[in-house]
Amino acid sequence: MNDQSLLSYPYQQHAPKEHSPLFAWLAIGSLIVFSIACYFGAASLLRQAFPIFSLCVGIFLYLRYPALYIGFNWWLWFLIAIIRRLIDYKSGWDTNGFILITPYLVTLITFWTFVKELPRSLRIGGFPFVVAIMSVFYGMAVGLISYDKVVVFRTALDWLVPVLYGFHVFVKWRDYPSYRQNIQTVFLWCVLITGAYGIYQYLVAPEWDKFWLIQTKLTTMGNPKPLGIRVWSTMHSPGPFANIMMVGLLILLNNVRPIGFAASIVGYISFLLTVVRSAWGGWVVGVVSLITNLRPKLQMRLAVTAIILALCVVPLATIEPFGKVITERIESINNIEKDQSFNDRSNTYDRKLGIALSSVFGQGIGGTWVIDKDGKLVNIVLDSGILDTFFALGWFGAIPYLGAMIFILYNSFLGSENRKDSFACTARSISLAIFFQMIFSSLMLGLSGITLWGFMGIAMAAKKYNSSQIANGFPYQK
Repeated sequence: MNDQSLLSYPYQQHAPKEHSPLFAWLAIGSLIVFSIACYFGAASLLRQAFPIFSLCVGIFLYLRYPALYIGFNWWLWFLIAIIRRLIDYKSGWDTNGFILITPYLVTLITFWTFVKELPRSLRIGGFPFVVAIMSVFYGMAVGLISYDKVVVFRTALDWLVPVLYGFHVFVKWRDYPSYRQNIQTVFLWCVLITGAYGIYQYLVAPEWDKFWLIQTKLTTMGNPKPLGIRVWSTMHSPGPFANIMMVGLLILLNNVRPIGFAASIVGYISFLLTVVRSAWGGWVVGVVSLITNLRPKLQMRLAVTAIILALCVVPLATIEPFGKVITERIESINNIEKDQSFNDRSNTYDRKLGIALSSVFGQGIGGTWVIDKDGKLVNIVLDSGILDTFFALGWFGAIPYLGAMIFILYNSFLGSENRKDSFACTARSISLAIFFQMIFSSLMLGLSGITLWGFMGIAMAAKKYNSSQIANGFPYQK
């Protein structure tokens, strides 16, 4: 029995009407052609036109092509930062960065899923997602009392859209097989393309990346010269890129095709060049979790794949021009007490822990944005998702929000329904790997938040889908 028959039975009366993907690809192709033509003709126009055009395409895909909507949404998150950098390089620096709102708008379409599916979601196990969403709304309400409304709504997008996306993929659990296939394909090409660009970025330092680094003055992301950049590829910064690479590389551990190995090799090199140690640690957590949850046959296949990849990657990662920067960062783990980054993070934790935990009702969403001495709006970096959650939501909102996360993670690991489904095991291992890193960074926000909540949602969808198949006498078949 194939995936399509598993999807349609015994719920065929509820299955969405199938459409030919031709019109979907025409819509996506139109956006690409328009963007290229506009870039070479009037690049500055793209700053306003691209979000609107993308939103229209997103709504069309959401209504008629649910699986392609998921893929389209991921690619916008992967590429929007480099699109912004290319436009700024061609048309001049834009401090507003309005085009960066594009993926938020397209993901925000899933708010309609929340409105439409809220009553049913409570009956099928969606209560934790609802609790998290309500906690975010609470944080927004507190923020609106004290802060500028524009700042609050902009910051709230970072908090809200990831949970809405996770809710969406969970309540659409009947579409799990098509979502699984789409996500695997998306991350295969993401690792290959963005990983290869990350290596190119490190070796060459493209002019648009150097221009952006100079304008932002982000010294923590390296020097604007070849072999000096701390790789962030097509994304905003090394942290989100490292986590996307971590996710893709964990998914590719189950891909034994030649293209999967090729993508993994460039992906691991680029992943190491980010020098994001928390993501490296997350990868270890993900691998350990994955190995311990798979069936013995799949464990053996994963072990063989890992050995082959290690034989290919380790020699490349230890020779120049990659060896020095990677080796120095790995050695810093053994001397963590002397590492400046670690000491700064520890001091931040000690200094701001009391502030974050001191308010029962929280400072509200938007409270981390302040006006600096130059009159610019800057974000106070708390360097911890736990601190950030308590700071914004207080005890009143943080406990339900974090409790919902923990409950979803715990529940996704219960039972044996997913042991034969390697992707489902990978999804919950990815969720755990990102959640583990929240002590170091606010990974529940923005692109990292989409990844965390999205894979928690798909893990729960897999659990419900596979349980339904077993209950109806249809054991899992890939």
